[in-house]
Amino acid sequence: MAQGANRTTAQVVGVVVLAAAVAAFLAVAAVRHGFFDLKVYYGALTWWVHDGGEIYDYLKPNTQYGFTYPPFAALVMLPMAYLPWSAAIAVSVLASVVTTAVLIWWLVDPIARRAGWTRWFALAVALCLAAAFEPMRETVNFGQVNTLLLFLVAVDLLRLLPAGNRWAGVGIGLATAIKLTPGVFIVYLLLTGRWRAALTASGTAAGVSLLAGALFPDASREFWTEALWNTGRVGELAFVSNQSLRGVVARLDPQHPSTLLWLLLVLGTLALWAWRSRAAVAVGDEATGLALTGAVMCLVSPVTWVHHLVWLLPALILVVDNAMAAPAGRRRRVLLVAATIGYVLLISRTVWFWEKDFTGVDGFLGSNAYVWISLALLAFLPIRRWLSPPHGSVVDASGVPQLDQPDRPTPAGERHLIGRLLTVR
Repeated sequence: MAQGANRTTAQVVGVVVLAAAVAAFLAVAAVRHGFFDLKVYYGALTWWVHDGGEIYDYLKPNTQYGFTYPPFAALVMLPMAYLPWSAAIAVSVLASVVTTAVLIWWLVDPIARRAGWTRWFALAVALCLAAAFEPMRETVNFGQVNTLLLFLVAVDLLRLLPAGNRWAGVGIGLATAIKLTPGVFIVYLLLTGRWRAALTASGTAAGVSLLAGALFPDASREFWTEALWNTGRVGELAFVSNQSLRGVVARLDPQHPSTLLWLLLVLGTLALWAWRSRAAVAVGDEATGLALTGAVMCLVSPVTWVHHLVWLLPALILVVDNAMAAPAGRRRRVLLVAATIGYVLLISRTVWFWEKDFTGVDGFLGSNAYVWISLALLAFLPIRRWLSPPHGSVVDASGVPQLDQPDRPTPAGERHLIGRLLTVR
């Protein structure tokens, strides 16, 4: 009992020290954006509800930035117009923290159980590390909706779809109606043959969009015919924060970026994603399907600001998961080193060293560092066979997903090693 108490004390102290270190790091490294994007949402909704203006005509004073999301997003955010500014900030931060905590719990808790770690300690450490993650801290500081969208998609892919729940797809549909880019997950469902979930997602997105259209016909007409196509409202493509393939191409020649080169890169990236996603679902690895699709969404979207890269968080956690599922040895070390390098780069603000000048070889490599991480995760994130049918996942009595463990042999006569780790190369 004394040993257990000592261990708990050491863990509490460890978490406190880590939290203090992260707080100190954020005090130095985190850029204060003053909830810039939240101010855009708040200002647009106030202009629309209280001042009689059209929501898509609003621009934040002295900027080119306006409300760029579909009308259903305006409907979801509508209560913000009736809150004081301080309350809107509190709701935004709380929503980001809660959705992130739940998502990390879903991904980290199985690792902790299989590895024999103290579960609360593993979660606390993961949350501290997530707080330092640049896309996460940028999401909070801007007042963005990224973690809410990731959470909605994860509900479908990590919870409802593996359980065969008939409501699987609703979360993806809602996320797509709030911001169009998660629509790639509908393509993922179609690509991997989950027709019912794809139909549910498509129907949900269409249904709530039609609802918003019926409630706000003028706003809907303006969005779908004008605002959606006004790319000047989102910012400069060559800006170093744009960590997408389009950003890479734009930084090669900011005045005349090659659309053909971008399309060729997108097609090649989508082909790689299609192959790896189908391989993941074929062995029941839904979490990796989520991670791969999040990575490809960041890569092929014309604009992927740094805060959008919260979609890489599942992939980084899964690299650690695969390392801990592998037997002690070279493979485990390689995966842990890869996870560490990716994480360190994604907390370091590396790309911003080339914000003013991204010319030359060093500019090409450094200003696109986060794109290279996204590509590496898409190409090399291990795919793992789960002890389940292709469209589900088996859990033990305590709810822990069961996967291959290469160092634990099966009883005689069985065909496979329980937990053999498969990597699609």
